[in-house]
Amino acid sequence: MEDELLQNWEKKSADHQKLYKQYLHRADKRKVLKLLPDLHDEAFEKIDCLQCANCCKSYSPRFKTPDIKRIAKYLKMKEGDFINTYLFIDSEGDYVLKSKPCPFLGAGNYCSIYEERPSDCHRFPYTDEDVLIKRQQLTQKNSNFCPIVYYVLEKLIALK
Repeated sequence: MEDELLQNWEKKSADHQKLYKQYLHRADKRKVLKLLPDLHDEAFEKIDCLQCANCCKSYSPRFKTPDIKRIAKYLKMKEGDFINTYLFIDSEGDYVLKSKPCPFLGAGNYCSIYEERPSDCHRFPYTDEDVLIKRQQLTQKNSNFCPIVYYVLEKLIALK
């Protein structure tokens, strides 16, 4: 993460929240969607998620029914036991993790259920899809703990 743009990214992201809000609100959505795949790939070339894992340390994905079924089977647990052990229902009615960091985060920031991880984890940080534009509050929140989201937003703003 030696790129100059990424130096002090946490502070810069906090300082740029108003700018991100304005940009996401006013951006040409079609133009942004065309740019996202390349910016997403560029960010992942510069940033090693295994050096960070902030998402696993400070964020809980939603566990949809297919996720619960698949992960419980992988762990050789009954679905009810999996839910009782790891999940609770949040204020929005979604199953989320009871604890942080994620109980499946292992040594070296590797995920012990990576091949079966929830779809929210698989899709995170949403920098190559329309979620980045459509769910602006989520994008802003994610920019506070994910350097990839920060990087993509900064690059988009620089291109306008």
